[in-house]
Amino acid sequence: MTRFNRLLSLVELIGLSRSAKQSLMVAVDCTLLIFAVWAAYSLRLGYFFEPNTRQFLLMLVAPLFAVPIFLRTGLYRSVIRYLGEQALWAVTKGMTLAALMWSALAFMTRMTGIEGVPRAVPILYWLIGMVLIAGVRFAARWVLWLPIRQHFTGKQVLIYGAGKAGRQLAASLRAGREMFPAGFLDDDVTLHGKDIDGLRVYAPQNLPDLRERFDIHDVIVSLSSASASTRQRIVSFLEQHKVRLRVLPAISDIANGKHLVNMVRDVDVGDLLGRDPVEADPDLLGRCITHKVVLVTGAGGSIGGELCRQIAAQSPSRLLVLDSNEHSLYQIERTLKSLTSCEVVPCLGSVRDANTVRRLLTEYAVQTIYHAAAYKHVPMVEANVFEGVANNVFGTLTLTEEALAANVETFVLISTDKAVRPTNIMGATKRWAELIVQDCANRALQFGQGPRFCAVRFGNVLGSSGSVVPLFREQIAQGGPVTVTHPEVTRYFMSVHEAVELVIQAGSLAKGGEIFLLDMGDPVKILDLARNMIRLAGYSVRNAANPDGDIQIQVTGLRPGEKLYEELLIANENAAKTPHPKIIQANEPEIDSLRLHRMLETLRASIHEQDVEELKEELMRIALNSDSLRTNKRLHQPHLVRSAIVGA
Repeated sequence: MTRFNRLLSLVELIGLSRSAKQSLMVAVDCTLLIFAVWAAYSLRLGYFFEPNTRQFLLMLVAPLFAVPIFLRTGLYRSVIRYLGEQALWAVTKGMTLAALMWSALAFMTRMTGIEGVPRAVPILYWLIGMVLIAGVRFAARWVLWLPIRQHFTGKQVLIYGAGKAGRQLAASLRAGREMFPAGFLDDDVTLHGKDIDGLRVYAPQNLPDLRERFDIHDVIVSLSSASASTRQRIVSFLEQHKVRLRVLPAISDIANGKHLVNMVRDVDVGDLLGRDPVEADPDLLGRCITHKVVLVTGAGGSIGGELCRQIAAQSPSRLLVLDSNEHSLYQIERTLKSLTSCEVVPCLGSVRDANTVRRLLTEYAVQTIYHAAAYKHVPMVEANVFEGVANNVFGTLTLTEEALAANVETFVLISTDKAVRPTNIMGATKRWAELIVQDCANRALQFGQGPRFCAVRFGNVLGSSGSVVPLFREQIAQGGPVTVTHPEVTRYFMSVHEAVELVIQAGSLAKGGEIFLLDMGDPVKILDLARNMIRLAGYSVRNAANPDGDIQIQVTGLRPGEKLYEELLIANENAAKTPHPKIIQANEPEIDSLRLHRMLETLRASIHEQDVEELKEELMRIALNSDSLRTNKRLHQPHLVRSAIVGA
């Protein structure tokens, strides 16, 4: 019989009715008990026993005593697939009583003149019967689990609550492949030990034993009608055990769409563009990370956090995480310590603090830096120009200068498509950051050693703190309206995982001075994104054509500094291919080193004098006109530039 046929037979056996399975077990037990009596005679006499008619009748009596006792002890109520060690006690009790009754009959028949039974036979019958009755059940349990193990790729879970919602959940889980219900937990003592829809109901106190028996890591609470105090008690109880707790919303709420927004998975770039990410190159992923000391700035942010998680997976010798937000730093440290065995060093501070940066780079001998620390919310930076410039421009300047002095190996700046012909302060500060990185790269190349500086420029990241996706999801959950600034606004989108994966690989391709661009696919119209998210949440768009729709899309007008379309290149002819199909190298304008640092001093003076108009003018002038200020990569008196910056 082929493996497929064996699997099919097992599936057909599992699909038998409850009564048919019980009848099959009774027939098997009768056969085994008759065999047990014969085996007891054979072992006692020492040869192949051939019973006479009276002895054969005595053998047939054995199951007539045992089966009713087994029924009484509940052996035929047990679901074989979920048979536990408690079944051994039931078999022992049932078999002991059955053997005693059979022995009494056997010795009584001897007094009536029928050929007697050796005294050792009842004892052997009891032992053999226990082994056979218990063994066949546990063997059947192992065999019946075979197709389930092959079908389900996930894990077994327990459902807290054996009511209607719990039974519906169990049926849904059985139809999938991710999780399989191993049984119910319920507070109702009248249900304990009973089987509901083929699943055993256990007392909550049995959870530690069930965890070991079924390798349980997840418990789903399905008590939709329970009071708040009952839920709190259950949650407190489950938190004492090493299980992941999930709560099923009320079935009526799900039917009414109340929880659909929270249950819908994150919108993925594949849903929007139909584009499959390219498989990462393991060599590029680990080249600047594996067995190296790595520093991530802005580690508590959405992009910085994902950088840390992916870096941790590449086995660095030490990972330094720097952030000025204490709570964010605490959260990412906890996450990383659960993911990696390498040393994680939480560093509370700002990239603007030269002393802090210098101490970290020298004390820990940092080899690779990923600079993700930046203020990136366009309206927020527009309203706080001084802080935006101080952090995004001078924070980058401090970090690059200290990296150059410490002779780190690789420096990667996380940039943005808003740095291309910027119309807002945030984009302008990121263009200045790119120019600073380019300048440091040229100086490092001029010295013939030192870091490989590069920048990676990409568009919006789905689900990041600066993305519209979390905002839209929140607005949908509140019933709308969903706000779009302009019907024609388009943006490039990429999942945070893919973006960070490409950033790490781009850093490994750097030789010094490159601005890498990530292939973001086709731009997405924000209005279409809003419509898609509303539909994904199970709602309809309310508009003139559909006045009875659920959620309205409201156009609010462009914000200060916002562009209709984002670009990735200052000049389209400046793009070149790299060995990676999703990474492009830009040959962007640069600025003479001395001139750049004079302009940086002008910016610094504007901040000192709190002259916001002068600061904005200088910011936008160099960011927008850097092409006209372009020079070749020849440096002018690099040693003077270096001493001037250190003195500043």
